[in-house]
Amino acid sequence: MQPAFRSAAAALAAITLLGACTSTPHAPDSPAEVGELRPGAGYLKGYLGREELPDSLALLPPPPADGTPAHADDADAFRQLTALQKGARGTLATRDANLKFPQAAGAFACALGVTVSEQGTPHLNMLLRRTLTDAGLATYKAKDKYKRTRPFVAFSAPTCTPAEEAALSKDGSYPSGHSALGWAWALVLTELAPERADALLRGRSFGQSRGICGVHWKSDIEAGRLIGAATVARLRVNAVFQAQLAAAKQEVVQARAAGQVPPAADCASETQTLRSSLQLAP
Repeated sequence: MQPAFRSAAAALAAITLLGACTSTPHAPDSPAEVGELRPGAGYLKGYLGREELPDSLALLPPPPADGTPAHADDADAFRQLTALQKGARGTLATRDANLKFPQAAGAFACALGVTVSEQGTPHLNMLLRRTLTDAGLATYKAKDKYKRTRPFVAFSAPTCTPAEEAALSKDGSYPSGHSALGWAWALVLTELAPERADALLRGRSFGQSRGICGVHWKSDIEAGRLIGAATVARLRVNAVFQAQLAAAKQEVVQARAAGQVPPAADCASETQTLRSSLQLAP
């Protein structure tokens, strides 16, 4: 082979190799391929390794101490929010407590304007399931450090989910994992559908639901949102997440075109219910 041809062949090989290195990574949409966090848990592995998760202990201040004005504010918010347990807002808060799929897939369906399912929108469904894990796990450095007592324990009060009270009483309250993942979902879904950004702030009400259920303090919920945002910042540089996000965006367009949308009456009812607590913190 002559030198000129050798140079051309080498250049072509380099270009081919570069293309292979920069090709879109595989984003699995099958739970079986991703695998569970722990066998039988029902929660899938996230996109981030443990060492890649944001450090909630470094990002957050300590929770409000007993006897401080901030703790008094937490107690006041607890009384206001738990007063909504018995109405329609309490029913929605109970639904928000369930993080198991397929039930949890419907939490943001009205906000997004698309019915989410493993069959109809597999990449979108996977995006929610894996982001849930990342945002939830990111709260545990602070949770395990502070081991904050949950408000329903402190006040000997009922919750929306009595069956979970024993487990929750042993799990640190600060920051809220539900608030973290709800805010992460809202931010991610806003990237998919920026025209629905206001509606996708359903993430705020998702975290507030934990205050209505009496299982988190106001400051837990606010801190959870910060961890949710920090988790999404880490996810933005994850190639598999970005590939799944792009695939999910196409699914949203196709689902709307095919009429895969939640019932209008259900969404109108949800909107009306959420308005009942908009004026309350957090």
